[in-house]
Amino acid sequence: MKFKQLLLTLGLFWYLGAAGQGWNADLGNGKYKNPILHVDYSDPDVCVGADGYYMTASSFTSVPGLPILHSKDLVNWELVGYALRNLFPIEHYRTVRHGDAVWAPSIRYHNGEYFIYWGDPDFGIFMVKTKNPAGVWEEPVLVKEAKGIIDTCPFWDEDGKAYLSYAFAGSRANVKTVLMLSELTPDGTKLLGDPALVFDGHNGHTTVEGSKMYKKEGYYWIMAPAGGVKPGWQLAMRSKNVWGPYESKIVLNQGNSPVNGPHQGGYVETPNGEGWFLHFQDRWAYGRVVHLQPVTWKDGWPIMGKDTNKDGIGEPVMEYTKPNVGKSYPVTPLISSDEFNSHQLGLQWQWQANQNPAEHWGWSSANLGFMRLNCIPRKEGIKSMWMMPNLLLQKFPGANFTATAKLTFENNPEAGVSGSGLIVFGEDYAYIAIEQDKMGNLNLVQRVLKSARTSKELEKEVASIPVNKKEVSLRAKVEMVQNKEPFDAKVTFYYSIDGKNFKKLGESFKPSAGRWVGAKIGLFATGSKAINDSSYADYDWFRVEEN
Repeated sequence: MKFKQLLLTLGLFWYLGAAGQGWNADLGNGKYKNPILHVDYSDPDVCVGADGYYMTASSFTSVPGLPILHSKDLVNWELVGYALRNLFPIEHYRTVRHGDAVWAPSIRYHNGEYFIYWGDPDFGIFMVKTKNPAGVWEEPVLVKEAKGIIDTCPFWDEDGKAYLSYAFAGSRANVKTVLMLSELTPDGTKLLGDPALVFDGHNGHTTVEGSKMYKKEGYYWIMAPAGGVKPGWQLAMRSKNVWGPYESKIVLNQGNSPVNGPHQGGYVETPNGEGWFLHFQDRWAYGRVVHLQPVTWKDGWPIMGKDTNKDGIGEPVMEYTKPNVGKSYPVTPLISSDEFNSHQLGLQWQWQANQNPAEHWGWSSANLGFMRLNCIPRKEGIKSMWMMPNLLLQKFPGANFTATAKLTFENNPEAGVSGSGLIVFGEDYAYIAIEQDKMGNLNLVQRVLKSARTSKELEKEVASIPVNKKEVSLRAKVEMVQNKEPFDAKVTFYYSIDGKNFKKLGESFKPSAGRWVGAKIGLFATGSKAINDSSYADYDWFRVEEN
């Protein structure tokens, strides 16, 4: 009996520990709440796979790229891997290029293989594929070299023919607000013939993009967002001919709900025929979080969410019955903490660019139990963190959370100014760090930089205190201070010398989004002098708890 009670207690601690890491949408009573992922998975797309559902999302210039998430019930998701170990072209993306690279991917399961297509607005249409989405994906194929093509989606018809829909980035192509369709080789590697315009959104549907293609009950369907990221809506278009003409209808908008800009995502059906739509909502510094809407069909058109005001257009639900997938599955909040006890980095971590083989940013220590970050000097001309490739970051894991990192800073007195710490990163960023100054003394510092993308200013030092220990704990507490537009938040930094008693350092800080992404939190190490043995920091652990 005592052993059984111990197991129950351990199970309870495990559950609380997992749930305590971040957002949990599963209410445990057969219902869920939105967003299902309070995490910045922009432009999500989803497909039915061989063993459940798979999702990917825009990753822009974060490395690794193209996250792969898996679910059995569309509510509880697990990050299982990435389709891109490096961004392509590799050399081009060794430099930080915020907002470029992987835009609005689509994922499909076809003939026993998983395909992901995306448009790089500067290079063209890429595709990767695999038979095991949680494993290694093949090297990317450049399907079409082009400038300004984005938001690509493949479609395989019953007759064996294949097609690809896409849109344009006006910033590169000088045109936008139209959807294009091209024939695709059946193996998915090249476009055939000339593309055709199949939808023009200039009459009321500005910035139509992000199209996804389906076929249902004899109709070809194109589903696409329009109206812009924060204020936009979702369109559905149908035709009996793949080349159109397509009639269109708004099928999801904000209406009287609190969910701004509900659009851009993927449609799936459960084995019993239930329809579901996953989409994002832009929550400012929190990024583009993921919602799940039930889909019903009326007069041959989908209604996403619930038509509460009886205007024939769906509105987002905030709470709903979970999808009927035949059984119940465990609650699985996304993992954000890391004990650094593995030979591999946790999947939640991403760098800001492809790593140069000559630069050794840091390593897992396998069974030694820590993560080492090296204080290698910044490249000439890099005055702030904005263009540093070696920031080890992860997405905000929820609305209210506290992240704490324990580290030992091994400073080399000959290395000059060098330091390591905990950063909350966006176009405005702030950090707390342990730092060696020019005289070789150790200090705890807090610094802030506003408008990092365009500013020519240096970081503002908010606080600095001397410290006589190399082992410290650093903490950032993130709190949502307004849970509606514009979803304001604040961050407060703390430190501890003994690992128990924490003291506030500096001033609270208002986080901001990055370039097309939400704010991130993570670790960094940086130096100022080339030397044969740089200072370094060994991180014992990084732990996240829900406030």
